[in-house]
This record gives sequence, structure tokens and C-alpha cells, in this order.
Amino acid sequence: MSPDAHSEPILRLRGLGKVYPGTKGQPPVEAVSGLDLDVREGELLVLVGPSASGKTTTLRLIAGLEEATSGTIEIAGKPVNGVEPQDRGIAMVFQSPALYPHMSAFQNIAFGLKLAGKGKAEIRDLVMRAAAALELEGVLDRPPQALSGGQRQRVALARAMVRSPRVLLLDEPLSNLDARLRVQMRGEIARLQARLRTTMVYVTHDQVEAMVLGQRIAVIHEGRVAQVDEPLAVYRRPANLFVAGFIGNPPMNLLPGRIQRRDGGLCFVEEGGASPMVIPLRGHIEARVGCYVDKAVVLGLRPEHVAAASEAQAARAAVFTVESVEQLGAESILYLGTGGRSLVTRAAGDRYTPGDVFRAEIDVESAHLFDSETGRLIEGDP
Repeated sequence: MSPDAHSEPILRLRGLGKVYPGTKGQPPVEAVSGLDLDVREGELLVLVGPSASGKTTTLRLIAGLEEATSGTIEIAGKPVNGVEPQDRGIAMVFQSPALYPHMSAFQNIAFGLKLAGKGKAEIRDLVMRAAAALELEGVLDRPPQALSGGQRQRVALARAMVRSPRVLLLDEPLSNLDARLRVQMRGEIARLQARLRTTMVYVTHDQVEAMVLGQRIAVIHEGRVAQVDEPLAVYRRPANLFVAGFIGNPPMNLLPGRIQRRDGGLCFVEEGGASPMVIPLRGHIEARVGCYVDKAVVLGLRPEHVAAASEAQAARAAVFTVESVEQLGAESILYLGTGGRSLVTRAAGDRYTPGDVFRAEIDVESAHLFDSETGRLIEGDP
């Protein structure tokens, strides 16, 4: 069950900015710029974006490991700008577990509690509860070098959890694990968060990880929130061209062109090429673009919305030539020549090879149109 969308956020960022001074005569670097974000109590929110988009800097600002240049950070309704990290009620898990090699797993988990002056009985109780939640009971006496990569990361997670933080921050905690362990660990984190209802802010550049883990995802671009919503809402209705091109694997097909009137209706005409693709528009998407006739737009089509046509659909199917194929076993990724560019789609099995004819039924009702000038999704009059 998702946290109440109408509840007061446990974490609120307003106009958050971070500028690093330039070095050796270089101009200053703006890592975070006017970032606004609310995190609800008990939710797992994922910050996702490409490298150098400002994700980790945002996390470090929340933690107090960096000082904000501008804006405010509130935790549980109280401003924490200038408050020391240990007094913010947060805990952080980094890419590397950074465990003490001379201590056992138990001692690593208990270390922060000892520094806080907790008694032995309370420490043991808290450590054992965290160990049970993360299935670490059988390895508590082992040193880090005797643990697997996944176990080490779980010890680091337990070390953060025993402090009962108001907000738990995770900075790409699975990036150093192999693919199999990543899948296993993200499942464990999702189950743990759902059971304990710990508020988590999780940073990753991996969009699959974001889609699987996040109750909501915030797509970060150039230090700002490009879109924040539930994962499927972001996937199905990207707010702008950046989100459309970033979320999805393979990514959304983005084709520049113009809206034109032809045969009594509106259609999208691809830009460039000897024989540009023409796609008649209909339904709600046609109703949105009446004011964009003869204006530059970008058509967005998910690969699954360019499907192999059935025999009944063959007469009205668009015809493409397969330019290249990526064989993935159960399915193939096809790159189709459009006349101007390539269109990516999926096909079952391995029955296509370069040079084959591919007849496609394009799901226009599921397409998106973006304003070429602003990059925003077209939802009505410009």
C-alpha cells in the first residue's frame, strides 16, 4: 500500500541549490538548481537520472554532508539547514559498504549504537532485530572479508537501520554488485521497506532499478526534477522529451517532424529522408494538436506500440525494412528504417534478419507528441 498522498511530507526540499566554485580559472559548477521535492512518510522514493545530473549531490545535501548554496531542507517539519548530520535524524548507505575489517558483522552493526551510549542489552536487541529482518543471523560472527558482496551490503543497511532514522538515504547501494546479486538485493530492499515502512530516498542511474523499487520516482535532469510520479505514470505519460528518452529500455522512439492536414485529417509527417514516414492521427491525440498544424513537433512511440501486423491488419500496415537485429533469446530488438531514421521495436523469437520486410501496426492512440521548442508534452493548445 502506498503512503497517503495527502499526508504532510516527512522531507521537503524547496529551491535547493548547490554551486561548486570553479578551479584553475574554470567557471562555477551548478550541480543542483532550484530543486523542489516532497517525500512522504513511509514511502520509498527513487531519484533516477544520468551521471552528473545532481542525484548524489541532492542526497548529500539532505544528509548534511554538503552545505546548500540556496534553498531549504525540512525534515519532519523542521528546517535543518546548518544542523549537523548526526542531529538530522537520517542515516545513509553508500555505494561501498565501508565496513570495519577488524570487526565482526555484529560489531559493525552495533558500532553507531555504542557511540550513542546505548546499553549492551539494548544494542543486542536492536542488532538481532535488524539481523533477522535482513537474514543475517547466521553470519553475525564473521568479519567482512568472510561475507559475500550481498551480505556486506546488508550489514551496511542493518548498521543504518538500527539507528531508527526518520529518513534512510541510499546512494547507489547495489552498483558494486554483479547482475544476479543486484536483482536479489533490490527485491530484499523492496520487501524490507514494505514490511518496516521506513522512509527511503534511493539514488540510482539504473532506470530498471528505479521502476522496480520506487513507489514514486523523481527523474533528475541538470540539477532539477524533470518529473515525479508513480513509475508507470512516468513511463506511460512522460512530461517532456528528456523523460521520454531516458525512461524505457529500449528507449522511446523520438521522431522529429510536423503536423500537416492531409485528406481531411491531421497527420504526422517525419522530417527528412527520401520518403518520410506519414502517420495519420486520430482520437484524443488528433484533438490535442489542432493548433500545431505546420509546426515542428516530436512524435514519441514506445517500441511496444510498433507491433507486427496480423493478417487482418496487413492492408493498412506500415511497411519497413529491418536494418539490424539484436537477438535476446525469447525476443528480438528490431531496428526498422523509416525513410529518415530508425524505429525500434520488439518481436517475439528470432525469426527476423536484416533485410526482411516488417509490416507494423502503429498504435497511434498510445503515441505522444512533444513541442519541439519547449520539449514539453503537448496536452492541448500551445
